Amino acid sequence: MPYNNTQQKTIYIVRERLRALREPAYQAFVTRLVPNIPAENIWGVRAPALRKLARQLEQEGLAEHFLRALPHTYLEENNLHAYLLQNEKDAQKALAGVLTFLSYIDNWATCDIGTPRVFHKNPAPLLHHVPAWLDHPHAYTQRYAIGVLMQHYLGTRFEEKFLDMVGLHKSDHYYVNMMRAWYFSMALVHQWQASIPWVEGKRLDTWTHRKTIQKAIESHQIPQERKAYLKTLR
Repeated sequence: MPYNNTQQKTIYIVRERLRALREPAYQAFVTRLVPNIPAENIWGVRAPALRKLARQLEQEGLAEHFLRALPHTYLEENNLHAYLLQNEKDAQKALAGVLTFLSYIDNWATCDIGTPRVFHKNPAPLLHHVPAWLDHPHAYTQRYAIGVLMQHYLGTRFEEKFLDMVGLHKSDHYYVNMMRAWYFSMALVHQWQASIPWVEGKRLDTWTHRKTIQKAIESHQIPQERKAYLKTLR
C-alpha cells in the first residue's frame, strides 16, 4: 500500500530518529535473537528509547500518521507501532489498532510487547477474539492470542477452559509452540493444581511438554520441591 504525503513525511522523521538512536553492537545482538528478520531490517534501538520516541510522536501529533503507514520495513518500526498501541487510552481505538496490526507482525519480539494497557482492567474485548485468533493461519496472531491468555487470564480471571484452548492447540510453528510452553510454565506458577495434570499426564506434545518443564525449572517463582517433582516428569 503506497503511503500518502503525510505518511511519507512521518516515516522519514521516524527513520531519521531511529538512525540517531541505533547501536551497532545491540543491532548484532538483536539479529541473533530474531533470526527470521534480515539484519539490514534491524536498527538496533533499545526498548526504552522506542517507548520515549512513541511518546514524542504522540505529543507531536504524528502517531496516527505512523500507525496508518503499514506495512513497516524495520523491526523497530513494528515495535514502535506496538508501543503506540500500548499507550492508546480509548478501548475501541486500541482494539481496532490491534485487529489491523496483527497480520503485519512478523516476529516474536514485536508480538510479545503486549496488549494495550487500556485492557489491563477489562481484557474481555480481547478475549472475545482469542478463539478466532487461535484458528487464524498467521502464526503470530496465534502467538498473540496465547499471550492474551497468559497476560490477563492466569490470575483471578482464570478458568480451566483456557488450559484446553492452549493445550489442545496444534501448530508446527516454533514460535507458537514456544509460547504454548511459556504459557504452561506460567500456569504452573500461578495455577499449579489446575495445570500440573497436563504435565503429569503428558497431555502436551513431546516438544512442548519438555520445553514447559525446562522453562518452569528455570523460573524463580516455582519452589524447589516443585521443580524437583517436575524433573521426574520429563
